[in-house]
Amino acid sequence: MSLTGPARCRRPYARRAGLTAALCLVATVAAAAPPAPAAPVGCGGPTGGVLCLRGPVGRPGVYTAHYRRGRAGAPGEIAVRLGYQRKDSRITAFPGWFGTVRTTRGAATLRGRVGMEAGECIRGVMEHGERVYVTKWSCG
Repeated sequence: MSLTGPARCRRPYARRAGLTAALCLVATVAAAAPPAPAAPVGCGGPTGGVLCLRGPVGRPGVYTAHYRRGRAGAPGEIAVRLGYQRKDSRITAFPGWFGTVRTTRGAATLRGRVGMEAGECIRGVMEHGERVYVTKWSCG
C-alpha cells in the first residue's frame, strides 16, 4: 500500500489539545521564572548614576567600588569618595573608604582589600559633596 500525501489526523480536536497543552506549559514556565532584578546584584541606583560593589561576599578579599554617571550630558567631571560598609547580626560598622577620585568620562573605580568574615553583609558607599549614597546589602 502506498500513501500519496501526509497522513491526516482523524480527530481535529487532537491538534487543538496538543496546542493548548504546549501553551499551558509555556505559561507555567514563564510564571515560575524569577523576576529580573531592577539593578545588578551588588548595585544601586543613586540619582543620576549606578553604584556597584563587587567582591567575594562573605570572605576576605579585594572589593571594587564602581560608579557610572547616568546622565551622559551632565556637565564636567565630579569628585567622589568610594568605599564600603559592613554589618553582622550585632552591629553596622562605620564606612571604610578606598579613597577619593574624579570621574573620567563619567565613571570612577577604586578597589581595596576588605577583611570580611562569614555571616557578614557588605554594601557599596559613595560620598559626593554633602550626600552619601549606598547600594543594597549583599550577604554571604
